[in-house]
Amino acid sequence: MNLTQLLEAITYSENSATVEVTEDWLQGRSMFGGLQAALGVRAMRQAIPEDLPLKTLQTTFISPVPSGKVTATASILRTGKNATHVEARIVDGEQTLALFVGVFGRSRDSAIGREIPQPIIDNPTNTLFEFLKGVTPNFTQHFTAKWLKGGLPFTSSQLPESVTEISINEDALTSESHFLAIADFIPPVALSLLTVPSAGSSLTWMLEFLCDDYRRQPLQKWRVDAEMTAASGGYTSQTATIYAPDGSAVALSRQSMVIFG
Repeated sequence: MNLTQLLEAITYSENSATVEVTEDWLQGRSMFGGLQAALGVRAMRQAIPEDLPLKTLQTTFISPVPSGKVTATASILRTGKNATHVEARIVDGEQTLALFVGVFGRSRDSAIGREIPQPIIDNPTNTLFEFLKGVTPNFTQHFTAKWLKGGLPFTSSQLPESVTEISINEDALTSESHFLAIADFIPPVALSLLTVPSAGSSLTWMLEFLCDDYRRQPLQKWRVDAEMTAASGGYTSQTATIYAPDGSAVALSRQSMVIFG
């Protein structure tokens, strides 16, 4: 089942969104993090009365979310004049598996403006990331990714950064949910510095949206420029800028990750 089909299969009730997650959307033992975030935001949008642009999304991955029926439930934390704060959770019994806080806000008139130009890459490597059943995460079969700079995981790269071109393998336009999946595709940059396979996972993830006019762009040739900014004691910090196919910067990403190697 491709991503669009999975999103169309989501059912809704008051302030909640539910989907049946199949094995092909797992990331190790857990539901792919970008899909978790998409489900959380879908639940949030059931709670807010207007189609307000998403400005920031904070995610904490607490425990693996298994395949099968998964529900995210949302509640409004505060509604102000321009911004609304909304929380969503994926829960298994009394255990919270994932926690999301989204801020939705109207645009305001401002004299301040600054854009992030997309850097030009000299001599891109164009290294294809291949899906290998039983080796690479299941969800990656729905994507095509090329490393334009930096190394693939476990290739002893000496460069603590990467530039990845990402496409979703379907003929559709980019929705908010598609974007969240694209934004969380890349593995920890730290894995490319290792020589042997080792596990890694995200603890927290924050997205700051720079614009809200990216929707309906094609699903092909998005770009994520990432850098491992710090690493100590098995924990790493990673930042990224996410560019749309037209070259415009859509969001800034920051993740705290744990590396078991």
